[in-house]
Amino acid sequence: MVRTVSDTEYRFQIPALDQAAFLFDFDGTLVDIAPTPEAVVMPDGLAETLRQLRVLCGDALAVISGRPIEQIDHFLGDIPFAVAGEHGIAIRHRPGGPVERAALPKVPQHWLEEARALVETWPGTRLEHKQAGFVLHYRATPEAGPALKTAAEAWMREAEGAFHLQAAKMAWEVRPTGIDKGYAVSLLMEAAPFAGRKPVFVGDDVTDEDGITAAKRMGGAGLRIPTDFPTPAAFRAWVASLVESER
Repeated sequence: MVRTVSDTEYRFQIPALDQAAFLFDFDGTLVDIAPTPEAVVMPDGLAETLRQLRVLCGDALAVISGRPIEQIDHFLGDIPFAVAGEHGIAIRHRPGGPVERAALPKVPQHWLEEARALVETWPGTRLEHKQAGFVLHYRATPEAGPALKTAAEAWMREAEGAFHLQAAKMAWEVRPTGIDKGYAVSLLMEAAPFAGRKPVFVGDDVTDEDGITAAKRMGGAGLRIPTDFPTPAAFRAWVASLVESER
């Protein structure tokens, strides 16, 4: 299917809306990247566009994010039918349903202590705690990136495969091995209203590659900003065009 948005022609194919399941990343995809996670702004019209898309695709709309589920709820409320947080570590399959968490190894306490001490030596860096890992952010201090990576790589040598180091946008994330956005796509596609449809996953960075690969493996589409859409704004315009074309 070829879609034209604002005189831009996108030459990739996606399933018809009554056959598709849409699974979108949040930061850098649905919303623009902000200096800090808390500074993200919901663009005008996005909430209503997503609500209409959910109706048109029979509720098969999910957000798969590196953020915790409660942060996605803060921004999007009940708009997506399902939400996967922390790159698939936590998954809520339906509105109001329980949050299912994968069984995970425990992060060694001395890693956290060393990470905390490390960010204190680099003003502008930040340690973000997650349920099963942590993130070292250096967007405000780009020169700290190599030092943070070196420290994290030393922890990974201790991990013996239980954890791995994931590059993100101006950040290094320590995550459990084997659980990623591809894992989340696969689990969500097993149950209604996603089951029997073809996944359309859209993301924007290296943490989304597993989701892109999984969607393609399942016969759907895996799309990425800026490869397939130049910017998040262009992607949002494309989503709006899907909704408008069905009116």
